[in-house]
Amino acid sequence: MSFPASAPVLSDVRRALAVFAHPDDVDFGCTGTIAGWVDEGVEVAYLIITRGDAGGFDDTDRAEIPRLREAEQRAAAAIAGVRQVDFLDGYPDGTLTSTLALRRDIAAAIRRFRPDRVLTSSPLRRWELLTGPSHPDHLAVGEATTCAIYPDARNPFAFPELLAEGLEPWVVREVWYAGGPAPDHAVDITDRYDRKVAAMRAHHSQTAHLDVPAWIHDRLAAVAADAGLPPGRLAEAFTVLRTT
Repeated sequence: MSFPASAPVLSDVRRALAVFAHPDDVDFGCTGTIAGWVDEGVEVAYLIITRGDAGGFDDTDRAEIPRLREAEQRAAAAIAGVRQVDFLDGYPDGTLTSTLALRRDIAAAIRRFRPDRVLTSSPLRRWELLTGPSHPDHLAVGEATTCAIYPDARNPFAFPELLAEGLEPWVVREVWYAGGPAPDHAVDITDRYDRKVAAMRAHHSQTAHLDVPAWIHDRLAAVAADAGLPPGRLAEAFTVLRTT
């Protein structure tokens, strides 16, 4: 199973919401693209489902990890030009499934922010790469977000308690999936490479053991080459689907 070919990208997007499982997920895959949207005048917000309490590579006190990783994500978002970063409570890292509660919380965020575009992780597993993009939390958030987009956020009869909170139905017109199989919409981020590196370095608890510039450069160069971009270019890749 894979995605269909990407749809043409909408040209009139004013707001975009990125929904990801952990602090740093959005920066590993999408910072260069998001920085470009911000540069074009799109208002971008992040919704992070967990505070990454199962992450880290050193002997930092585990009780400090959620606070540390939230601060790292806010710093990374600022580098990309994103001012609004929201975290959900009650969802421990490593335990996510596409529950009704998670769908409701994501639908509430969609109705609150009212984005034209949602960017999230792929709900489809990449069988050739069982690490990274195929983390169960990533797949669960991709599935829950997809369900929140349709039907939950747009259906006035789904989660009626949201109406009682003043959250009116909202139609997301476009979805970008990151980390899925065979992404076919490449975004040239060569001019924003330095910002991506800086955003990744902001996640010090996750990336201090990496040679971040070289590690990122090699991966972005491979994506660009697969997309047929000229030598020396760097890219992130997605699948883009319409909902209407």
